[in-house]
Amino acid sequence: MISRIKVGISDYKVSGSPDVLMTLGLGSCVGIAVYDPKTRIGGLSHIMLPDSTPFSNRDLKPEKFADLAIPLMVSKITNGKFNIGLIAKIAGGASMFNFSELNMCSNIGERNVLAVKEKLKEMGIPIIASHTGGNIGRTMVVNLDTFEINIMTANREITKL
Repeated sequence: MISRIKVGISDYKVSGSPDVLMTLGLGSCVGIAVYDPKTRIGGLSHIMLPDSTPFSNRDLKPEKFADLAIPLMVSKITNGKFNIGLIAKIAGGASMFNFSELNMCSNIGERNVLAVKEKLKEMGIPIIASHTGGNIGRTMVVNLDTFEINIMTANREITKL
């Protein structure tokens, strides 16, 4: 029986074939799908911010940040073992707002995409497909049987990754 598992903002979920993971509302946020083709276990993370280091609060929600969420999700996919053979696909990182001056929120979508790419590279996980940038929201649906991903944009276009 196929389960459709929803991933909320600042969250991640891990499951296996034949389940489907999905997240809605990827604007400046980035969806990161990481998959192990051998076990057909994968995860989907919906991050909001690139980096947790500017924040001092000890009660941070790690799933909100690219630098913390990705390693947590990968550890769960691999049961804490070395992550050789994992692959990734990403979507989101749109420029949803116009800011007249530079501040912490400017270019957040672009900064999120860069942080995700850097963290995956650091972990040795190649990005095999992406659908990022622009100025429109996305929904990301991940098939854990095939690792095919459907990206649905707010203007109703569907792209397969």
